[in-house]
Amino acid sequence: MATIRVPEVVPSPPEDSEKLMKAFEGLGTDEKAIIRVLGQRNASQRKKIKETFQQIYKKSLIDCLDSELSGDFGRAVILWAYDPSERDARLANKALKSRRKNITELQVLVEIACASSPHHLAAVRQAYCALFERSLEEDIISNVSLPVQKVLVRLVSSYRYDKEAVDSSIANMEAVILHDAIRTKNLDDDDLVWILSIRNIFQLRATFQCYKDNYGKSIDEDIRACGKGILESILKVVVWCIDSPERHFAEVVRASIVGLGTDEDSLTRAIVTRAEIDMMKVKGEYFNANKSSLDNAVIGDTSGDYKDFLMTLLGAKI
Repeated sequence: MATIRVPEVVPSPPEDSEKLMKAFEGLGTDEKAIIRVLGQRNASQRKKIKETFQQIYKKSLIDCLDSELSGDFGRAVILWAYDPSERDARLANKALKSRRKNITELQVLVEIACASSPHHLAAVRQAYCALFERSLEEDIISNVSLPVQKVLVRLVSSYRYDKEAVDSSIANMEAVILHDAIRTKNLDDDDLVWILSIRNIFQLRATFQCYKDNYGKSIDEDIRACGKGILESILKVVVWCIDSPERHFAEVVRASIVGLGTDEDSLTRAIVTRAEIDMMKVKGEYFNANKSSLDNAVIGDTSGDYKDFLMTLLGAKI
């Protein structure tokens, strides 16, 4: 359910590389050409373009983009140009190095752990080690305090079974365990953290449904009722990213544009990371929740090349 529009006939990597080099040369940068090329290529195509660009011009495409572009537009294009695993590794590192360490930053780690495939999470962890010469778990322990640290380490260390496998008896039993921990506000309970971090998403969705059927409220509602601290917020994001990642990312977009000013980093992250995955579903969730289109929200809160690039990823013809 991606939104990017890849042309029916895709130019060869040498052709795309030449167009990009021409966009960098001359008086001023041709931002529109960069959008037309990179904004309409999938991850494997972008990887081949980067490799071919390096071979032909003996230059890094990422370095050229960094020197030619600036501001939110430049950051968005570079984030898109990275391989998905490297992109998420860099997003995770940026979140962990932030001074604030609030839900806006730390939810990035939950998204990577719970709204991605197990194979992607493993690739992110490998990329993180290669880029920063430390494991993702090490940096979480160094930069995040307990009890949130405990939850995040378990989540990013997990390798879930990725096929649909559900045991209804386990779902009912573990709904009871989750309810008991939440009822007593013991949100870093070992069993609760274990269940959320190791069960496959289909099993957990069945457990969440049992929870609602048995206790009359959804698990995220009961978690929110425990308080407004960072642990409660993190666990709510865990539940949403497992149960309905499109719902979570629709909320990330809404939160990024509500009020005075726009949180461009969050808006960019949501669109760039989901444009090739489930952005059509995110759009649907956004409309259901806000009775307005996500496209119009982006148009109303962004401008210039930055707006055009995001809209290209959202499937608009620019």
